[in-house]
Amino acid sequence: MSMSLLKEFLSELITFLRINGLIDIVQSGNFRALLSFEGFLTFLSPITPFIIIFEFVWLLIQFRFRASVYKITFLIILTNRIMSRLIGISVLVLTIGIFQKYAIIQTSITWYWFIYGYLVYELNNFIRHYLTHKVRLLWCFHSVHHSTEDLNSSVTLTTFFVENLYTEFFAAMFCMILGVQPLMLFAIMILDSIWGAFVHISESTMKNARLGFLEKFILTPSHHRVHHGRNHLYMDTNFCSIINVWDIVFRTYQKEKEEIPVDYGITRPMDPANFVDVYFGEIVSLWQDVIAAPGLKNKIAYIFMPPGWSHIGEYETATTLRKQALNELNK
Repeated sequence: MSMSLLKEFLSELITFLRINGLIDIVQSGNFRALLSFEGFLTFLSPITPFIIIFEFVWLLIQFRFRASVYKITFLIILTNRIMSRLIGISVLVLTIGIFQKYAIIQTSITWYWFIYGYLVYELNNFIRHYLTHKVRLLWCFHSVHHSTEDLNSSVTLTTFFVENLYTEFFAAMFCMILGVQPLMLFAIMILDSIWGAFVHISESTMKNARLGFLEKFILTPSHHRVHHGRNHLYMDTNFCSIINVWDIVFRTYQKEKEEIPVDYGITRPMDPANFVDVYFGEIVSLWQDVIAAPGLKNKIAYIFMPPGWSHIGEYETATTLRKQALNELNK
């Protein structure tokens, strides 16, 4: 029994570290496989968990580690892993198989098509991410990622399981229809994952999260800290993943201001140390609003209107609050 548990633990650890492919290469002795594009992706995959583990160890060494910060994060990661094993299907692979034949443009694995593929992927990410902040039902799932009041790299894996499914579905459908090659999509998603772990880096690890002149071209930890802020000025900004192009185009770009420290978390009163409140609190809140709302029209509106919308007209949506903050700032 103990032996089987040990094997199960090792299997889960290998999955978390994303080193399955590297182990296969070592066992086969075919190290030339690393020279292929697929081999290169296999080499890149473990970087994301490495960043998370590095920060974890670094904080321990610096005596800045707080177990309470990681408790809920790892409970969520464990819950999502259990759910993933229960369902046992790859939404990404399944969706690629369905939609690839409907591509409206043909591309190839070349550097210039990679630029195109990345811009398409970033647009997909912007649209999906924007909607998760603007549709109350989607916010119920996405709020899990924003619930932490102490940002760190492990938060990149703190998501609601349902959100993982529709994120993969939308990304694969959007990118396949616009002609992004599946292998290219996998490469972009790996790079996105690596950068995602980095931009969530904690203030205890990296106090000044600005990256100099790069601030003008890419999403830095400073930009993403703004995205996680519940300060009215920072709400619903910086939706992009690596390059800020679509935030600039759609005017959702916001720099971090030194005089306005980022206040992490969500605006709903909650207990960030309570797993049930973090994972299901927004769903409960939505349910209560739907039940209390008069008439079917208002009930449906609560589901699809932005968080903060009210049928009595006293709106406290992110758009309204940010507009007020901008007006105050410009006085």
